[in-house]
Amino acid sequence: MVDAVPKDPPERVKYAVLGCGSTGYNVVQELVGETRSILVVDREESRVSELRDQNFNAVAGDITSESLLATLPVFEIAFVLTSDHATNLAAIKAIRNRLSGVHVVARAADPISAGVLGSSGADYVLYPPNVVARAAIHQINKLHANRISRRLHTLLSGWEGTLAIITHKNPDPDAISSAMALATIAASANPKKLTCRIFYDGVIGHQENRTMVNLLEIRMEKMDPAIIQDCTYLALVDSPGPGQNNTLSPRTRVHIIIDHHGNGSGPDPGTAFVDIRPGLGATASILTQYMQELDIPVDRPLATGLLYGIRSDTRDFRRNVTPQDLNNAAFLLPLTDSELLEQITSPSLSQETLDVFGIAIRSRRIHSGYLISNVGYVRNRDSLPQAADLLITLEGVNTALVYGITDDAIVLSARNRDVRLHIGNVLYEAFGDIGDAGGHPNMAAATIPLSYFRRVKNKDELLSLIMEPLLNKFTSIVGLENEGKDEL
Repeated sequence: MVDAVPKDPPERVKYAVLGCGSTGYNVVQELVGETRSILVVDREESRVSELRDQNFNAVAGDITSESLLATLPVFEIAFVLTSDHATNLAAIKAIRNRLSGVHVVARAADPISAGVLGSSGADYVLYPPNVVARAAIHQINKLHANRISRRLHTLLSGWEGTLAIITHKNPDPDAISSAMALATIAASANPKKLTCRIFYDGVIGHQENRTMVNLLEIRMEKMDPAIIQDCTYLALVDSPGPGQNNTLSPRTRVHIIIDHHGNGSGPDPGTAFVDIRPGLGATASILTQYMQELDIPVDRPLATGLLYGIRSDTRDFRRNVTPQDLNNAAFLLPLTDSELLEQITSPSLSQETLDVFGIAIRSRRIHSGYLISNVGYVRNRDSLPQAADLLITLEGVNTALVYGITDDAIVLSARNRDVRLHIGNVLYEAFGDIGDAGGHPNMAAATIPLSYFRRVKNKDELLSLIMEPLLNKFTSIVGLENEGKDEL
């Protein structure tokens, strides 16, 4: 067979598909949605004729022939897709010998040939069974996400009355933005019959959190049991159940729970809607996916809040981040107000927070990579996680635990870089039976209420008295009980 070329070939094309069986033809159909700048080469003249009838630029010839490659238009990316391993291997070698700078994607018949093709010059090797498996998993996950989103929308569309959206105590950007998004979804589903109110307990103490609420003009109300009781429906965001990092009674009936934490006893089986995904980096990521699946417009304030929620909980995509978090952030990025986001992330540092930093640094005790620091009485509990973020950066420190006392609770914040340790599980095991505790492998928190000690005036002495046995439990769990824990 004589190698043939089309009349007056173009000087350059983007893609060359070498071998156009069933796989090659499907690739061509996908590529044509992007561009018609495609060249197809196949040994079978009848197939080439059919492709030309469909207005494709097609050539009959031997894809392993360097002389043929010399006559073809210049291409940037080559797909070598025959079902024969030897042919694909020879084609890759011909391309590498004749053409420099061309990216090559090759089809492999089995895992062993995949390695050979890769070592022979293929930039990326397709093994069809793996591609099919990944595509199937991707599609079923997308279908599942769509069904979850639709189920939430349908549920909200049938409700009448007031939906109380409750964040966890001392809400962070993830909880705040998630509450905003759920209120937006409810307004879209049932704008006339369902009213939403956002509630929180504790304080919004972190400078960035206060700035976010103010600049985005988010209406949030302090928890009031009387008001909550009058609400028709209750929803929890960024909290796994009633009584878990919120002031609701554990027996409270909650209708919606959306969270990305895995600690705790879990929701009541009778809860109408539950979506808890411990693998994700932020609850805001879940809500962002809902907005996309439901095709609900995301305005600039909401997009800015959700993006900051994901960024904050993943520490600028460096902690507990997943591909889904990144995809959702990419969706939000062009919709955000960059100036507002800059103002939120660059607030002034309060004098009290600076003082807490100083106390945390001076009172630090380190042993075997564990740092523990007592900052004493604090008014702004959000200064503790900021101090923990600072101390975990010290050389030789793998785990940092900062604790202090407020008017009504002992508060602990932990950061961890030791891959062998899940600090969220450790805090839950150490303090979960006497308070709220839990978190992620890298970050966690605990709150121990002072129900029986509220009348004690000297908070610092009370903190020292209570924390000694509690810290003994912590050090025992992490394995420091026999390694000089007195140094801590």
